[in-house]
Parts: sequence; C-alpha cells; structure tokens
Amino acid sequence: MENDISNDLTDYNKRVNLLVAEFESRIHGHLNEEYIKSTKWSDKFADKIASFGGSWRFIILFFAILVLWIVINSLSFTKVIHFDEAPFILLNLVLSFLAGFQAPIIMMSQNRQTARDKRESVIDYAINYKAEQEIDDMQGHLHRLESDFAQFRSEVKDDLMEIKKLLQEEKG
Repeated sequence: MENDISNDLTDYNKRVNLLVAEFESRIHGHLNEEYIKSTKWSDKFADKIASFGGSWRFIILFFAILVLWIVINSLSFTKVIHFDEAPFILLNLVLSFLAGFQAPIIMMSQNRQTARDKRESVIDYAINYKAEQEIDDMQGHLHRLESDFAQFRSEVKDDLMEIKKLLQEEKG
C-alpha cells in the first residue's frame, strides 16, 4: 500500500516536472521569437561582434596577431618589411581603435541582454507568484481536510464511547 502511494507520488512529480519544463520552454521560445522579431540587423551584428570579442577564439587569434606583429617589426632578418618600429606606435593606435569600438559594441549587446533578462525575470516572478497562490490554496484545503478529519475522529470517539456505555448498560 505504501509502495503504491510512493509510486503514485513519483509519477505525479514526474508529470508536474514535465509540465513545468514544457511551459518554461514555451515561454522561452516565445521570448526568443519576440527577441528575434524586435531585434534590428545592427543589433544582431553587435551581438555577434560581442560574442566573438568575448571568446577564447578571439583572445587566441588576437594574441597570435600581436605576436606576429611584434616579431615582424622587431627581428633583424625582417628589416625589409618593418612597418612599425620599436615603440610600436601604429600597433598602439590600432589597439586604441579596437578598444574604442569594441567596448561600446559589447555594452550595447549587454544592455539588450539585460533588458531581455529583465523580461524573463518578470515572467519568472509571475509564475512563482501563481505557484505560491496555488500552494496557499492547497494548504488551505489540507487544513480544512485536517479539521474535518479531527472532527470526524472526535465524533467517532464520542460514538464509540456511547456504544461502550450502551454495552455496559446492557450487561449490567
């Protein structure tokens, strides 16, 4: 009997978890569709630049280019193709331009992501609030059932006392 109840609860929990997962995927799918529809091509481009600029691929590629730049402009056997001599002023200019453009693009992308996260958090809050209301409602039902059961036990106890009393009177 206990095992059946345990299995029923496990099945119920699995079904609830599946429903919640399906609901969340629908909401996130809807948010993704809305985001794709409302995002301009320039915003999508900025997101791609930001995702590349914040990746290991970018760091490794950028490091390789910097090393190559310094090697080409420093070693004596490359005297013919020196285009940026030793304090590397041109390299400094390129890095300044890169930082000057990359930072605002990444910030634009982060601002959009923050707005999207805010919308998702509002939806999560609404879902959590609704779940809390349902839990409170279930607790109210459980308290009423508990009260009804306590009253039933009391009535059965009183009836049992009366039956014992009647049986004693009948014997006596």
